[in-house]
Amino acid sequence: MSSTLTPSARRAAGTTQPVPDNTLADAPRTTRRPTRTARTRALADTAVDRLAHVLTRHSVTALRVALGLVFLGFGVLKFFPGVSPAAELAQRTIGELTFGLVGPEAALLLTAVLETVIGLTLVTGRFLKTGLVLLAGALVGIMSPLVLFFDELFPAGGPTLTAQYVLKDVVLAAAAAVVAAVALGARLRLPGE
Repeated sequence: MSSTLTPSARRAAGTTQPVPDNTLADAPRTTRRPTRTARTRALADTAVDRLAHVLTRHSVTALRVALGLVFLGFGVLKFFPGVSPAAELAQRTIGELTFGLVGPEAALLLTAVLETVIGLTLVTGRFLKTGLVLLAGALVGIMSPLVLFFDELFPAGGPTLTAQYVLKDVVLAAAAAVVAAVALGARLRLPGE
């Protein structure tokens, strides 16, 4: 004995042909208790949703403060002669960018003040847009050794330690772009918000 499926059941089964009565297509539905896997999956989904909410709400602030601490730390080091590993590089870079108009000591002091101010604006969130403008200018100076001193930074054997020090600043630039986007009005949103 055979019967035909309803049109929607035929579409779901992928057939237009009649099917025998012994198929499950017309079987009554029973409610089953969720399996352990389904409960575990539901708990995991809830945990992921909560984590996404926390990250959406707090991750850019954490990024801003972390970026500020990096700049504050490196800036403060430059106030103390011989302590900063980047002091000589900063002096040479500022000297080249200003065509020798700024001496090494003044260049180091300028860099120390600039990085410290940037760090304070990022950590506190006060005068943030001003700090981000300073940061944009500072990043040009920070990355310029890649152009100014390319042959020294990348000898035939690969990048020097100083080159690697400068290259890691690409991450700082990317973090600064995210912080700047949010400061200028961009927002992270969860799907459905």
